[in-house]
Amino acid sequence: MRRYILLIVGLLAAMVATAAVAMAGPEPDDDAGQAMALATRLAARHLPQQVEFVKIEADHGRDVFTLESRDGKIIIGGNNAGSMATGLNRYLNRYCKVTVSWYGSQLDAVLPDVLPAVPTPERVTARVPQRFFLNYCTWGYTMPFWDWEQWEHFIDWMALNGVNLPLAITGQEAVWYNVWTRLGLTDEQVRNYFTGPAYLPWHRMANIDGWCGPLPREWLAGQQALQQRIVERERALDMRPVLPAFAGHVPGALRDLFPEADIQALGSWAGFDEQYRTFFLNSEDPLYSRIQRMFLEEQTRLFGTDHIYGIDPFNEVDPPSFEPEYLHRVSRHIYESLTAVDPQAEWLQMAWFLYYQRKDYTPERTRAMLTGVPQGKMTMLDYYCEYKEMWRDHEGFYGQPFIWCYLGNFGGNTDVQGRVREAGERIERALQECGESLVGIGSTLEGLDVQQFPYEYILEKAWDYGKTADQVVNELADRHAGRVSQPAREAWKLLYDSVLDITPGNFAAPLPCSRPTLGKENRPVKYNPRDLLAVWDLLLQQESVTTDAMTIDLIWVGRQLLGDLFLVEKQALDKAFMHKDKAAFFDQSNLLFELLSDLDQLNSHHPHATLGQWLAQARGLGKSPAVKDYYEMNARRLITTWGGSLNDYACRNWNGLMWDYYGKRWENYIRQLTVAIISGSDLDGTALEAANDKFQQQWATSTQDVVTGAADQDVLTHCRHLRDKYRPQLDAWARQ
Repeated sequence: MRRYILLIVGLLAAMVATAAVAMAGPEPDDDAGQAMALATRLAARHLPQQVEFVKIEADHGRDVFTLESRDGKIIIGGNNAGSMATGLNRYLNRYCKVTVSWYGSQLDAVLPDVLPAVPTPERVTARVPQRFFLNYCTWGYTMPFWDWEQWEHFIDWMALNGVNLPLAITGQEAVWYNVWTRLGLTDEQVRNYFTGPAYLPWHRMANIDGWCGPLPREWLAGQQALQQRIVERERALDMRPVLPAFAGHVPGALRDLFPEADIQALGSWAGFDEQYRTFFLNSEDPLYSRIQRMFLEEQTRLFGTDHIYGIDPFNEVDPPSFEPEYLHRVSRHIYESLTAVDPQAEWLQMAWFLYYQRKDYTPERTRAMLTGVPQGKMTMLDYYCEYKEMWRDHEGFYGQPFIWCYLGNFGGNTDVQGRVREAGERIERALQECGESLVGIGSTLEGLDVQQFPYEYILEKAWDYGKTADQVVNELADRHAGRVSQPAREAWKLLYDSVLDITPGNFAAPLPCSRPTLGKENRPVKYNPRDLLAVWDLLLQQESVTTDAMTIDLIWVGRQLLGDLFLVEKQALDKAFMHKDKAAFFDQSNLLFELLSDLDQLNSHHPHATLGQWLAQARGLGKSPAVKDYYEMNARRLITTWGGSLNDYACRNWNGLMWDYYGKRWENYIRQLTVAIISGSDLDGTALEAANDKFQQQWATSTQDVVTGAADQDVLTHCRHLRDKYRPQLDAWARQ
């Protein structure tokens, strides 16, 4: 017992000490100062000397920014620091022809010594008061191992793109640890209740408990300190961080301490075993309000509050009852438990459950649940509007305000996808039809390792730029090229008009990332191949590549084309096998390995298209060899085997993965086919599945160095080489 008490005291002391370090260092205390600090982080050699920020009044309560040139300086006005940052981004995009990447940008290397003047003053007003960004899942698919350097730049990116309502869920396990141990659970019980770091989003959403746990003690202190820096910076840039509140998810072990409490097991999720299922405390139980108070008071002590809380009691799991009266009482009691602690509390609720469980959540049930909260005190995030606008099916959410959201990708899949133009048209219709009930525009993307243009485009819709489609495309192409580029403009017009009309789906990646199966592929090409090939040809007309954005464009389009060509050539391999054509079979085998090798090397031109960077982030966060290995296991599992029935859900077309992981699965496939074609027998499908199962599990828990390709020439030269190398096959495929 004494050892346990000392352990808890030591942990809490470490948290306090780490937090003190994290909170050190004064922030500028005025809006113009915050905007200038952001500009200095972006380009210390150019922006502070030539840009000036000034405070102006809001436009009838709406955020606003202005741009003009005066006395040799760029003057950016804004009603707060966030508006000034948005104005700065507008200036950089339109006049300097640069894109600030959410991965990190060094603008001093690309900005001219003398910044271009603003020829005509601009004044731009926000069309909606709230601009939301992020998804619980992003903390798993992109952010689990971020340190302050990554977060600092990403917060700047959000400010530049007008975000003022970011989800902010880092570090909540430190809060819950304090709550659960004060209620009587042991250190071991609590940390075994938490999942591993990469899986915390699905633990936080009450989908799974304990998977890949227990959570290391050092994680709790480090994430608490990180969250304190995150919310401090977000508030300094006039954002309202959306913190969590208690939605009813409790450890199963709590039943032993409170046997009279109404704690029920929720339904199973995504094929996970019974031992990982979650438990829900009825909001009508007196213990519920007690836990809510403990959590909110502890969270406010550590992280402060902006009085808006994300609460999602039944996300992708069935509630104990679908009776309308029950759902009404649950939401009413949750809200009452909030306001008992914070009278200014507002509830932010994902509407994803209305899409995911749309057969269960009838209008009657949904109305009952949403009207359990006073009108205007619950804001709905309409999560997947580019495909299905749930506000249309539920009468505008029965009087509750909502935010129109673009999802864009599942699992951080690196496929070419995104329903961009249609999304923009839907936003315009919603703004005309919904009036003041539409209070915001945002994005709920699951991962960041994708093309960022769709998300910038959606966030631009929140401001009254008055751009035509041609202006959107031309400005985008110019800043990706770093100059006015007609080929880039034509390429992006094709992408905008025809290719980027793909509704994001689950397990979305070209065939190389799929588990091999004879004669069966579930990766249909959803665009006209001629269009995407034309896009690559146009991009390859660039004289040189000077921007990070163009590097990403070339990789993104090229790997999609080669991945889709892999599908065609794999079908030819299967046909040769079934016809017992050994010569054709071995030729196709060699071609598939060539494609995998070339895909792997193409991705090596950008660090965020590499497995090496993902694993380095994971290991870099650990403080001991054992914890480093544990974090790496989490990182490897999530993007490969995942867990439950989600194998390959978060597949990535990355350098390192293409050859070291997916390539080995295809090697097993071709080896089994080779044995069969030489012996004249059928493919042993059972042996193939067993070999790949064994390989996947070994790889996911390994810490061996990953085999990676290295870029031995510039990206433009390399892409031109690949285009020439596969010209006959690509041209023939595009003509089909």
